[in-house]
Amino acid sequence: MAESLNREMTHSSTEIDVQFAAVTLCTLSGKALVEGLNFEVRRGETLVLLGRSGSGKTTTLKLINRLLAPTDGEVLVGDIPTTHWDAIRLRRSIGYVIQEIGLFPHFTVQRNIGLVPQLEHWPEERIRARVRELLELVGLPPEQFAPRLPHELSGGQRQRVGVARALAADPPILLMDEPFGALDPITRSELQREFARLAAGLHKTIVFVTHDVREALLLGSRIGLFKDGHLIEMQTPDEFAHSQVPEAKAFIDSMGRL
Repeated sequence: MAESLNREMTHSSTEIDVQFAAVTLCTLSGKALVEGLNFEVRRGETLVLLGRSGSGKTTTLKLINRLLAPTDGEVLVGDIPTTHWDAIRLRRSIGYVIQEIGLFPHFTVQRNIGLVPQLEHWPEERIRARVRELLELVGLPPEQFAPRLPHELSGGQRQRVGVARALAADPPILLMDEPFGALDPITRSELQREFARLAAGLHKTIVFVTHDVREALLLGSRIGLFKDGHLIEMQTPDEFAHSQVPEAKAFIDSMGRL
């Protein structure tokens, strides 16, 4: 499935992997969770969605892999509206990393990472080779960690396994929803630096949700700032650091207070 989506991306006439076109999502009561979203995610970039809790950034992320569908407008992946994709095919073709990780507790690390390739009917030998490759990539020696169960890992190790699992089928797009938010500050800082290194070498299109402005400045090719369900600014980290937009200034000023 990731190979199918890769072909869709290759045949696309643009260098855009995801596009939001006048996207609004309302609850049944009519309250807008996000409203009037118009932006593009460029191929190979790390786009960070930054905002306070409840600002709409996670809702926006879930619109990309069709965990949610827009009330109005269209979200396009590979030039195709998400509502025209088979939902299972789309989700298996997009890596997804969340704060809670969501590893299956009774599966070994090997089986957790190899789950999507197994569902895609990869040969067993290819799955084992891919798991080994990914464990080495995220800094976990395969001989030591492949046979372990999730409860035998630290929080940082589990998060590394979560990243490896999201990359298992080699998806062109990776979605990350505050993946390091539950970790202690030292482990979080280590993983941020490791992820920056990984992202530079993987050449994936990454959408990364955070409320941590330091994380946004470190990891983002561009930063999309959300407030009250609206995208109010889209800038490079350097532009964001010098922004005069009040909400952006509030985030930058918070670094000094911390």
